[in-house]
Amino acid sequence: MSDTGHETEDGIAIVGSACRAPGANDVDAFWHNLIAGVDAVRTYTGAELRAAGVDEELLADPRYVRAAGHVDGIDRFDAGFFGYDADEAALMDPQHRLFLEQAWTALERAGHAPGGDVGVFAGAAHNRYFLFHLLNNPAAWPRDGKLDPEARLLPGFAPDHLPARVSHKLGLTGPSVAVQTTCSSSLVAVCMAAQSLLDYRCDIALAGGVAVASPTPAGYLSTEDGMRSPDGRCRAFDVAARGSAPASGVGVVVLRRLADALADGDHVEAVIRGWAVNNDGGARARYAAPGLAGQTAVVAEALAVAEIEPGTIGYVEAHGSGTPLGDAVEVEALTRVLGAGRAAGSCLLGSVKTSLGNADAAAGVLGLLKAAGAVRTGRVPASLHFRRPNPELDLDAGPFRVNTATEDWPIAGVRRAGVSSFGQGGTNAHVIVEQPPASGTPPPSTGPVVLPLSAATPDALAALVEAMRDHLERHPDLRLADVGHTLTVGRRELEHRTAVVADDVPGAVAALAAWSPGSPSLESPRPASGRRIPLPTYPFQRRRHWIDP
Repeated sequence: MSDTGHETEDGIAIVGSACRAPGANDVDAFWHNLIAGVDAVRTYTGAELRAAGVDEELLADPRYVRAAGHVDGIDRFDAGFFGYDADEAALMDPQHRLFLEQAWTALERAGHAPGGDVGVFAGAAHNRYFLFHLLNNPAAWPRDGKLDPEARLLPGFAPDHLPARVSHKLGLTGPSVAVQTTCSSSLVAVCMAAQSLLDYRCDIALAGGVAVASPTPAGYLSTEDGMRSPDGRCRAFDVAARGSAPASGVGVVVLRRLADALADGDHVEAVIRGWAVNNDGGARARYAAPGLAGQTAVVAEALAVAEIEPGTIGYVEAHGSGTPLGDAVEVEALTRVLGAGRAAGSCLLGSVKTSLGNADAAAGVLGLLKAAGAVRTGRVPASLHFRRPNPELDLDAGPFRVNTATEDWPIAGVRRAGVSSFGQGGTNAHVIVEQPPASGTPPPSTGPVVLPLSAATPDALAALVEAMRDHLERHPDLRLADVGHTLTVGRRELEHRTAVVADDVPGAVAALAAWSPGSPSLESPRPASGRRIPLPTYPFQRRRHWIDP
């Protein structure tokens, strides 16, 4: 097995990302919370749950846990931006709405205008909004014949339509594939997207998943030796581990072949070096039980595809179910593949579920975003609620150590992490992610730079101008030519447009601060010579589109 590292350009680059997660409305807030060790699982008051319709009998049940990983604003959506009327938007699965907005955001953050030969690979959890808000609610259904149930409503309910909806609304012509493998859906989607790029089925791919655990504030019933924690907290690998809380979330990554990304001046967040997907088959105790042989094989195959040595993995973002059986099987599988000849504590082990809860179909991609941030920055966020290792895992006998505080990367060399996600039903996925290559020295900026901005409404344009001004004020070291290049080639031109011209970042901040509605625009400005960089993305003007149960 070779260890070529950055000498090859045959990996898959993550060039953009977007997410909404408990306690975080964007990917920057998500990373900030992880580094800060924020416990984003929310504990509800009785008043909140009663207001959401939870009945007194359930609240009085001692098994009822008043906690979940909740995403704010699930009832809100920028329907007009995507061409939906109020009736359609109110009946649409909120998971579709969340994923559609984040798909747009991820492409803009990558500096690629939505459209063209882009594939979409995505999965969603059960449509609980349909089950609990619409199914037995006659008042929810329009009676004027304006909405044809088969042609216009069904696509809003079924997870099969999620990626195709994104392809339709964003004008994407690559493969559009629904991936439904329960909790591993989004990481399997990443693997399928990477393979599609490797096979030249598309030039760019979106991959991810979404889950809304409950449309409104709600807890859950825990069961003895079940997958749901009796206190709402996930204690992966701890002696007190008893499962996790349900969570909502959405995550999307934008992928390109690494050679293409480098040639086009993309901002590379991390590099995917290897991936694998398999199933446990019948080699497990029951349908929902984990399989040691399958998990061992999927990690080994991803490592072989990456062509790297096991000892170069410094962190594993584990599936981390937080159950005694699941943790034991996962650690044993990892030890068999990554443990030989390694010093104790040389590989950190963690799970994003300890911070957020279990985000179902979005869990894998949120774990990937955590690992990508770790290899990019060299900082590994803490795994929360870990006090004492489960002795059945025998962690001291292998290389793994659960870090209870944010730490620097534990080993020398190129930073690499493994990411695991395992679905109920036995579909396993593992991805090897590596730090991005160093960017070269950019050419010097020459002459004034045009910064074009556009939006679908005047209010959104004003919000975008303000966001851009604030961003440049906070990042005075940005190269203005990169800003102009990204805004010119990486944004779709929308109806309401404006532009400012500046020689440097302070000049751009001043020009944006002086902007007012009605300021002149420039038609199709000449692209500045530069690289794509992450910039403020479209400020969706969300309104409530919701039907109460």
